[in-house]
Amino acid sequence: MIRRIGAEERRARLGVRHRLALSARAATPEEVADAVVALHATDPATVFLAAGARLREPGPGPVERALYEDRTLVRMHGMRHTIFVLPADLAPVVHASTTRAAAVRERSRLVKHLAQWANLDERWLGEVEAGTLAALREHGPATANELAVREPRLRTRMVVFPGTAQEGPQGVSTRILRVLGMDGRIVRGRPRGGWTSGQYEWALAEELPEPSPTAAREDLVRRWLASHGPGTAADLKWWTGWTLTDVRKALSAVGAEEVGLDEGPGYVLPGDTVPTAEPEPWAALLPGLDPTPMSRRHRDWYLPQEHRADLFDRSGNIGPTVWWNGRIVGGWAQRPDGEIVRRLLEDVPREAREAIDAEAARLAGWVGEVRITPRFRTPLERELSA
Repeated sequence: MIRRIGAEERRARLGVRHRLALSARAATPEEVADAVVALHATDPATVFLAAGARLREPGPGPVERALYEDRTLVRMHGMRHTIFVLPADLAPVVHASTTRAAAVRERSRLVKHLAQWANLDERWLGEVEAGTLAALREHGPATANELAVREPRLRTRMVVFPGTAQEGPQGVSTRILRVLGMDGRIVRGRPRGGWTSGQYEWALAEELPEPSPTAAREDLVRRWLASHGPGTAADLKWWTGWTLTDVRKALSAVGAEEVGLDEGPGYVLPGDTVPTAEPEPWAALLPGLDPTPMSRRHRDWYLPQEHRADLFDRSGNIGPTVWWNGRIVGGWAQRPDGEIVRRLLEDVPREAREAIDAEAARLAGWVGEVRITPRFRTPLERELSA
């Protein structure tokens, strides 16, 4: 008989497995990244805020050390052409399963656009890439602007979409550096500025052995199920950006066990059907693009439909959210004076309000004088921060 896993048990799993319940909080950023598989990093602040919500002792220092000194965490392009921070041992898996194929498509588009809009060919691109890599070997890590001084062809601009409403100049440096990064030849290093800065240095990447794409997809699905399961094939397709065929093959290869969910058939790792002991009541203030709400397509069991217009932007990016016992119950923002403000979108007991207030104070305490503006603004966040 197929076991049914209801919403309450799934919320309990989130509290424990995603290190959100007080008793489940992690000691290190590496434990946090491993618990959620990967931290969204399109917005630099998300990495620090998502880790802080799950650490016993939050703060930017441990995350910076893991990223830039110990290199136990790696920032790279991954699933759905999105930038993630993930455990170093997972980098070859993500590259083989996802990034390598995306890099081929990205390079093909760049070559097409260079020919179409700048009368430049693939040979020119190869020469610029070689010059960029040579500059990094000779001078060490550098920002895009610094690299353009050493390899002036990175300053090349082209007029995109000529004759249309979208016509305009576009530099090639960002796209060339992106392709080199997706190829695994360069990596993002330490930012110039504080931990919310998006201006990174680039450095040469270490050459790492990679598994086959098939083995890598199986490994990534196994990790996702351990962290986010139960989930549907549609959830995995959305999160990875793979074809449904690849998702189904990987689920079969790892022996995923079918379970019943409110939204239809779901999957867990073999034997992972033992009920999770419900943790103590917990509250959390999670940042925009946090991996917990962004880990799947089906969200009704933790996010009521009526809250979505307030909490998402038009592209489907979630903003800062307030959680109580595995459900999103509101949103939060930081005002210019540093105050952490929140709005509950439904009634919660006094215990929940007190716990949410405590989390807001905890967040304000370690963020200090830093001011955070999410890269993707949502209606509620804009209203609260005004």
